[in-house]
Formats: sequence, structure tokens, C-alpha cells
Amino acid sequence: MKPQARPNWHDTWSAHGSRAVLFDLDGTLLDSAPDLAHAANVLRQQRGMEPMPVNDLRPWISQGARGMITRGLGITAEHPDFESTRKAFMDIYAECLSRHTTWWPGMDQVVDALESRGIAWGIVTNKIARFTEPLLKDIDLYHRCAVVVSGDTTPYPKPHPAPVAHAITALGIPAEAVIYVGDDLRDIESGFAAGTWTIGCDFGHHVQEPLPAQWGADALIQRAEDLLKVIGANN
Repeated sequence: MKPQARPNWHDTWSAHGSRAVLFDLDGTLLDSAPDLAHAANVLRQQRGMEPMPVNDLRPWISQGARGMITRGLGITAEHPDFESTRKAFMDIYAECLSRHTTWWPGMDQVVDALESRGIAWGIVTNKIARFTEPLLKDIDLYHRCAVVVSGDTTPYPKPHPAPVAHAITALGIPAEAVIYVGDDLRDIESGFAAGTWTIGCDFGHHVQEPLPAQWGADALIQRAEDLLKVIGANN
């Protein structure tokens, strides 16, 4: 079933005494584009290609290594060199994953506000644990998360509901007490199928259809700060 906005979502979520907000990582909670782009540009340099600007690669950060390789090197998943290129990309990225990665603008205030209101928060990402956990520890964020689900925590990555469902189980609260926030259609599909409420991030870097307004999220935000208004935690 395709995701669709549900008008009663906020009242239902707010009625729960214990609530949580889950975030996608790349392009939602964190701006990891500089480090992902660096890894892609190292591979470009090795092939005698000019570096690409970070902003040219930013729309593909939610697709991780696959997006960087497809956009940055023109090598699709069907190409015979894709797997070897992917391995080389991941080895390079492992050495630079936290050099320039920072909060997505405004998300640090969002997390602070959630914590001050006793609302648990966590991460559900398709980034594999090899990168997720060291990155979060490097930026002193891992210990603050109520739950962290990586792309290889469950047998299936997003858009399958398994990662979000795993997080819900770890939180120990009903799915209706959870909101999942993401900047990719796969996030909305995964959260919807797992029974959470969904908020899509339209941060201006989407170039592929369907665009955020077509994802079927329960709400859509253009800035991180808007999230607190949407969930009623800005007072």
C-alpha cells in the first residue's frame, strides 16, 4: 500500500504518554555530503576526472555509496565494475566519514528540544553499521540516541518496514507513538509500512521524481526548525 497522509496523525501521536521521533541520517539529521563527495572525488581523481562540487552530488546523498558512484562516476549498479568501485568508495569513505559531517542546519536545536521535553529520539538509516556507529561516536552523538538501526541491522534495508519496526520494538512503545522523519521516499514508505507517522523533509536538494509533495507523508517540512512546529514541541 502506498503511503498516504492521515489527517488525525498528530492527535493520535500526542495522546501517548511515551513518544519518540526517529530520523533518517544522511541528508536529514546530518549533512554528510562533504565527506561522501570527498570519497567520490578521490575516485574521480584516480580516473583522471575533475572533482565535482559538493552541491552537484548532494541530491544523491540519501542513496549513499550507490548514489555517489552513479552520479559521481557514471557507474550504475548494473555495470560490471560497480561492486569493485563500491568497495573502493567505502574504503575511502571509512577514512573521512566524520571530517566535515555536521548537523543538518537546525537539527541540533530540534534534538535539544526533544530531549528537554522527554521525547525519545533515534536513528534508522541505510548506512551500514561499519560507518554509522563510528560516525556517531566521532561527533559525540551515539550515546544520546535511544536506538540506532543501521542498514545491516535487519535482513532488509529501507524501504522495507523491518528497520523501522526493529527500532519501534527497541523503544518499547506502540508504532502510533512514533514519528519517522526522512528526506527520501524510501523513508516514508518504510515508516508508513511499519505503522509510524511520517514527516518528509523537502530541503531543496531533490531532483528526481516523485518529489517530496508526492511521497504521501503525513506532514512535510522545508526547514529543520519547522519540525518542532509540526509536532507541537516549539513552546
